[in-house]
Amino acid sequence: MQNRVVDDDTRPQLSHERIIATAVELLDRDGVRKLSMRRLAERLGAHATSLYWHVDTKDDVLDLALDAVFAELGLPGERGATWQADVEAFMTGLRSVLLRHPWAAALASTRPLMGPHALRSSEFAYTALAIGGFDGVHLSSAAATITHYVIGSASTEAVWRERSDEAATRSAVDAHLHAHIDEYPTLAGHFPLLDEDDWDAHFHRGMRLLLTGLASPGVRG
Repeated sequence: MQNRVVDDDTRPQLSHERIIATAVELLDRDGVRKLSMRRLAERLGAHATSLYWHVDTKDDVLDLALDAVFAELGLPGERGATWQADVEAFMTGLRSVLLRHPWAAALASTRPLMGPHALRSSEFAYTALAIGGFDGVHLSSAAATITHYVIGSASTEAVWRERSDEAATRSAVDAHLHAHIDEYPTLAGHFPLLDEDDWDAHFHRGMRLLLTGLASPGVRG
């Protein structure tokens, strides 16, 4: 990733911050697949080649845009009463910003989260788990478990919410399972028919199960 500065009045007046803010705007509107350096330049009123004074590739733009999303994660300035409270604050906060930008969760599962804002959020989560007694490989595994749960659930929710026929699709799946109940007896009885409010409850139930498991004796090594 490069930041090149030259004295050239013929170039559009671009800034690193403006490029990334515009990229996030386009990603929110159109998603990752439709983002290109050309479309980004057009949105900025600039020539595509001028972007390369600030970023090298589209992948750089995606990494920086994803880190800008993590910058929105407002974590507590002071530690909570328990390490579980801090982990819950991290998980609920991360879910909130990922859902605010529906492209971000799926992208986060495929990119190295090495931007400064992502690393600060990871530091918060790791510290909470370390206070809870996790160390070494157990700390890494616990951190991965809570992060992957948030990213995976947010990605799934974002995909379902984009479907205009979510309720109809879920009903069709439910009907199919009941039509083949001999093959899928457990699924037929428990397939989630979620509405908007249920997504929150669904996430928090899973989070509580995770935190209960992490607090269990013997889990921390």
